[in-house]
Amino acid sequence: MDTAETMLDAAEAFVALVSEIPHDAWDLPALGVWDVRSLVGHTARAVTTVLDYLNDRAATAELASAADYLATGFRADRSIHDAVAARGIEAGHELGDEPGEVIETMIERLRVALAGTSDEVVIRTRFGAIRLDDYLETRTVELVVHTSDLALAVGREPHLSAAAVQRTLQVIGEAAVLNGRGLAAVRQLSARDGSSFVLV
Repeated sequence: MDTAETMLDAAEAFVALVSEIPHDAWDLPALGVWDVRSLVGHTARAVTTVLDYLNDRAATAELASAADYLATGFRADRSIHDAVAARGIEAGHELGDEPGEVIETMIERLRVALAGTSDEVVIRTRFGAIRLDDYLETRTVELVVHTSDLALAVGREPHLSAAAVQRTLQVIGEAAVLNGRGLAAVRQLSARDGSSFVLV
């Protein structure tokens, strides 16, 4: 499964979960300042930002990989994260009364756009220019992480593909290393330092 297919597969798993959200669950708390609607709105931006950035090309990449993008994002000024939270709330409201249908339309638009675009194209993002293929991997990470958040918030199963989950683990691990947090990630995943995580 190539990068675009993995990302689109994760997007389909996300919208399938959105279609299962009960009518009385949209205002439930989900993640930080976000309720369920805001979390869905933020996660849907993993699709819409690709569509937006495809129209803003660059000659050369400034970011070396998906992990470099994430590591840069983690180091960003706190005000950027506050702005992301606000955009999530706004995006949730913009989805209207049929969020699942709106998001599915976005995914289909992206599928068509990617089919006609080389993955070697370089696009501009808020953290710097990056190859499209690498940016799609960052969107896979967003979709996997937040689909799992949403599943927990509404009590449903996420049904994400093994390929999407595996690549998410790899990219997050690489980003942790770039930020000097590789060993801390290893210790969390091996149930050290008070972590309750176990492999079985």
